[in-house]
Amino acid sequence: MTSTTLFAPTLAAAAGASPASGGGLFFIVQMVLVFAIFWLLILRPQRNRLKAHQAQIAAVKKGDRVVTGGGLIGKVVKVADNEVEVELGQGLKVTAVKSTLAEVINPTATKPAND
Repeated sequence: MTSTTLFAPTLAAAAGASPASGGGLFFIVQMVLVFAIFWLLILRPQRNRLKAHQAQIAAVKKGDRVVTGGGLIGKVVKVADNEVEVELGQGLKVTAVKSTLAEVINPTATKPAND
């Protein structure tokens, strides 16, 4: 058997299908709905978290406690345009790029009950 004889019934059925069946429109509506749900549940909240993080890092000032991307916790000693000097321990200071800071620790936040 050749490929034309195998596919002939399928092609004939497809040619007989009416374009008014709405198959293409239904597919487009489904894709739009999937994208809308994806945007509402994943993309939008992620963008809001990113904006909040960038605002928090841009507002770093001297005396803030920060966590670096590597997990080091220290106190900000000096702030420059794109860099911060972080004191990790007594007499141990490192310079870090602001974009590598993971978070600014809020000193007014309540401590966990088990600490």
